[in-house]
Amino acid sequence: MSKFELKLPQMGESVAEATLTTWLKEVGDTIELDEAVFEIATDKVDSEVPSEVEGKLLEKRFDVDDVIKVGEVVAVIEMEGGANGATTIQEAEPVTEVMPEVSEPAAQLENEIKAVRETVTGPAQDMGNAERFYSPLVKNIAKQEGISMAELDTIPGTGKEGRVTKNDILAFIENRGEKTVVAPKVESMPAPSPKAKEILAEVPKVEKPQPKASTVEVKDGDEIIPLTRMGKLIAQHMVDSVSTSAHVQSFVEVDVTNVVHWRNKIKKDFEQREGEKLTFTPIFMEAVAVAIKKFPMINISLDGDKVIKKKNINLGMAAALPDGNLIVPVIKNADQLNLVGMAKTVNDLANRARNNALKPDEIKDGTYTVTNVGTFGSVFGTPIINQPQVGILALGAIRKIPSVIETPEGDFIGIRHKMFLSHSYDHRVVNGALGGMFVKTVADYLEAWDLNRQI
Repeated sequence: MSKFELKLPQMGESVAEATLTTWLKEVGDTIELDEAVFEIATDKVDSEVPSEVEGKLLEKRFDVDDVIKVGEVVAVIEMEGGANGATTIQEAEPVTEVMPEVSEPAAQLENEIKAVRETVTGPAQDMGNAERFYSPLVKNIAKQEGISMAELDTIPGTGKEGRVTKNDILAFIENRGEKTVVAPKVESMPAPSPKAKEILAEVPKVEKPQPKASTVEVKDGDEIIPLTRMGKLIAQHMVDSVSTSAHVQSFVEVDVTNVVHWRNKIKKDFEQREGEKLTFTPIFMEAVAVAIKKFPMINISLDGDKVIKKKNINLGMAAALPDGNLIVPVIKNADQLNLVGMAKTVNDLANRARNNALKPDEIKDGTYTVTNVGTFGSVFGTPIINQPQVGILALGAIRKIPSVIETPEGDFIGIRHKMFLSHSYDHRVVNGALGGMFVKTVADYLEAWDLNRQI
């Protein structure tokens, strides 16, 4: 018999951990190849993790609500005979960490500095118990409910190693009004030495921020609808993006009359031949991929003071879910697909997104995102950048409008199909010239569409 370690897979460039939400198998259950073993949740997606082998579930390393790092072993599966990827589980040798000795005067000086700093800036806020770990799920609930770290530290944990689970914090919230939290007694510190005072002499006094009072008044007849867990995570992700990137927008109006007429001419033949509907989305995705190849500095990420120029062009495609939330499946190597391949990929990802059937690998590694706000009738929008990318393009609704048409014989008014492209970009690394030229290149590609193009 051999054993296989099922690890938490990488789920996105910026995702380092996930919360285990459900075990779909119990110890002793038989597991088929590619059968889901457990479910996880991140700030981007809820997903099932399938088994890479056939066998029997031998061991579960984590409990529900535990936070798991990418690459950690979540389950051990026993297989009959050998198999690729099998490994023998061995007990790790205990490691004794030798800490450097700290001289008593240095330790005393450090404590004095800390005491004086707190008298100047006030005690550290919301640090809580430094030895206690809280999952992102628990922290988000605490933040939404206004629970301080001091209160959080008082909640008894029923999870692994005494961790606070979702049920623990929800029970605390329900009974919150019935309990009184006793503030810990603060012992006075001895007067600091002259040396400590000298070191901290230049520390400026910081005013403690005052909490903002709620301005929402709930009246009779108002309905209170709690945010879903995914809704809270998306909301936080959007706030983090706005706080991280300096958002700037450029807008271009595009004449897509040729694109509309060409699609109307060939869409029936395309569907009969390929078994796929031809929407406008793959056409726009092709235009974006062409523009990125011309302006590769749009296809970057900023890591501290370093710019990471991406080799692959992986286009994120924002798709609406039945519950109103959004998910962003990724078209990998979009510049290498012809229009038929692009159409098939777009349709497949969109259909499986609506059915919650996307795999973790299909929502990660995006380098640029496109969102179609025109689907909902919007003429244009100002989308928020999908971190850690530096740009996102919003496609507005296609409208018939009267327009001036220039010809060698003179100008005249005609009916044209037009739309707006709205480009949001990170002004820390993308200046107005680059951001504007990129979206203008997308527009030029669409306006020059060949009515006789074969597909």
